[in-house]
Amino acid sequence: THRLNSLRASLRRETMAAASLKLSVALACVLLLSSAACHGLEVGYYKKTCPRVEAIVRDEVKKFVYKNAGIGAGLIRMFFHDCFVQGCDGSVLLDPTPTNPQPEKLSPPNFPSLRGFEVIDAAKDAVEKACPGVVSCADIVAFAGRDAAYFLSKMKVKINMPAGRLDGRVSNSTEALDNLPPPFFNLDQLVASFAAKGLSAEDMVVLSGAHTIGVSHCSSFVSDRMAVTSDIDGGFANFLRRRCPANPSTANDPTVNQDVVTPNALDNQYYKNVLAHKVLFTSDAALLTTPATTQMVRDSANIPGQWEAKFNKAMVKMGAIDVKTGKQGEIRRKCRVVNH
Repeated sequence: THRLNSLRASLRRETMAAASLKLSVALACVLLLSSAACHGLEVGYYKKTCPRVEAIVRDEVKKFVYKNAGIGAGLIRMFFHDCFVQGCDGSVLLDPTPTNPQPEKLSPPNFPSLRGFEVIDAAKDAVEKACPGVVSCADIVAFAGRDAAYFLSKMKVKINMPAGRLDGRVSNSTEALDNLPPPFFNLDQLVASFAAKGLSAEDMVVLSGAHTIGVSHCSSFVSDRMAVTSDIDGGFANFLRRRCPANPSTANDPTVNQDVVTPNALDNQYYKNVLAHKVLFTSDAALLTTPATTQMVRDSANIPGQWEAKFNKAMVKMGAIDVKTGKQGEIRRKCRVVNH
């Protein structure tokens, strides 16, 4: 009897310890909303079901990015645009259909400027050959954004990207307009837009650094930066006027590099450009609106390695926005269409 009571007491203690551990994990998740593990994501998620997936995606990304650095910029932007609309669920990849003629990819923030869809298609095809029906398109977008950052930063940005996302079935162009911060936003609007996704003002400043690569259409900045008085550097404004029409139109809307100093490198040059007033967007210049954000810009510009380390963490945090699990999502067979 004594042994039985002792066993019962021991079991009770173990049950209580397990419950306590579950509670502490739950509390940690509440306190650390940034923790990807709280969203059911984990690094190495496919190590048993599709062990080569990350190498396969990286090889495809490398092929495209080494031919055209702009595609790498597009993949990082695609990850951001996917996560801010319906969460990180591959909804930005869905093509129009008769029942859904206006998906996210046809929304003004994405069309015609969003690039890299062919990379996701190639990566998905290669992954499906190795492990059919296992890896979501949402995770491929996350891996591709991570790998593009790795190659464009000359291997300095090494992101441990967790996986385990499912693909969504909803894609709506209006939601892209409602959720993606436009280039004319001021600081308060930017902070609010990122806060709505569980991201801090510092995350916003850090993720804005992706504007160190890629190009922009003149129509995204001429009206609010060139046609009116702004803080833009005079010499830089003249340089842009030689490349952009005074009234860009669909028929005449050239592109310019976002970072004219190191246009194909993911580095901290963007922050030096912000300080020099040589940036394209109102939303870039807005980072100097408050002392706190100005200091973040200065630190990113001047402290070697700091921005890269923070960008790494911010990308993982962004990759955990509104992740779909269980019956909320699926693993698409083709990234451009939902399963039927």
